[in-house]
Amino acid sequence: MGCCSCFGFIRKSKCRRMPILGFKLNLSQELLLEEEIEDDDGSYNDETTNSTSGDDSDVQNCGKRSEEILRLRSQHGMICRQFPVKETHKVVRSEDENGNKMVNEYVRECKIGAGSYGKVVLYRSCLDGKHYAIKAFHKSHLLKLHVAPSETAMSDVLREVLIMKMVDHPNIVNLIEAIDDPESDDFYMVLEYVEGKWVCAGSGPPGSLGEETARKYLRDIVSGLQYLHAHNIVHGDIKPDNLLVMQSGTLKIGDFSVSQVFEDDNDDLRRSPGTPVFTAPECCLGLTYHGKAADTWAVGVTLYCMVQGQYPFLGDTLQDTYDKIVNSSLIFPGDMNPQLKNLLEGLLCKDPTQRMTLDDVSEHTWVIGDDGPIPQYLCWCKRKSLKKEESDGTNIFT
Repeated sequence: MGCCSCFGFIRKSKCRRMPILGFKLNLSQELLLEEEIEDDDGSYNDETTNSTSGDDSDVQNCGKRSEEILRLRSQHGMICRQFPVKETHKVVRSEDENGNKMVNEYVRECKIGAGSYGKVVLYRSCLDGKHYAIKAFHKSHLLKLHVAPSETAMSDVLREVLIMKMVDHPNIVNLIEAIDDPESDDFYMVLEYVEGKWVCAGSGPPGSLGEETARKYLRDIVSGLQYLHAHNIVHGDIKPDNLLVMQSGTLKIGDFSVSQVFEDDNDDLRRSPGTPVFTAPECCLGLTYHGKAADTWAVGVTLYCMVQGQYPFLGDTLQDTYDKIVNSSLIFPGDMNPQLKNLLEGLLCKDPTQRMTLDDVSEHTWVIGDDGPIPQYLCWCKRKSLKKEESDGTNIFT
């Protein structure tokens, strides 16, 4: 059941990266692992981007519904943050004493990512000395890219900002500031800099992490995703590339560019713009599906990748991959931990009505391990709700 005190949500481009799991792929397979191709020189093109499936009108209406829900909840103060995102409406470009480019108080250090929508650059604040990852966009470019007949990439980016202005969880990348100068063509999202990276190296097969590390990461994924689902948010693109690991070892979920938000528990979707190899069977059929169950499938694929160092279903072409997702059986090594095998079978159940839920996962023996149950995060909106119930003299949770 969703949290009654607050809310829910979007689409953005991705950089193409080389396969991260330590095994070789041909070019056609590589394209199944990412949504869009990296713009290596950081420039922008005028091509139309549309990685949707299903009816375009459904895509457009879903995007508008999400934006309307977000704006309405924002207007009514239904925000799950104790401290709001800073909003800046002035861009000042300058240089520091060493000739490094600056945007407001942020000093540019190096580019750390790029895509068709924009680029991600590492900056250092001259006020607090901390590093931040800043996503930079050209608004004129976003307005030229159509992701639906009457919807542009600009809508996607704005929805992503609206979502991140509302969410707050230790396992979700935090938006610090949004910079939008009406007199400038540039738009910036200032994000916390996750100084670590997704590292697929461990004690298992080449490319795998080993059970202990995989368990730790899975617990963080489940905690963050449970929070999102409780707020009626479907992430839509859970995969290793969107899971960032801090130097402390904490994992954070990022990239809300294809996420969607709902008013209640009805999470029906038709659009499936995520990454093909992480797509749930029901999404491959072009029918209406439940977003939360599809997220859970993607968690299962991610866990399989972490412990096996390869994808559970991968063909030579898009259609071949979808055929394998829908029809092929899971393959496990004979020496796999029986508890882990049971968990993967539950997560990667092809029938979404029989698939494990995140609550089931959090209570699974393999997930609990020696660490005990996953701690339940008491978000700010729930705290406010509990305080209100206490002041009203109504029952409160213990």
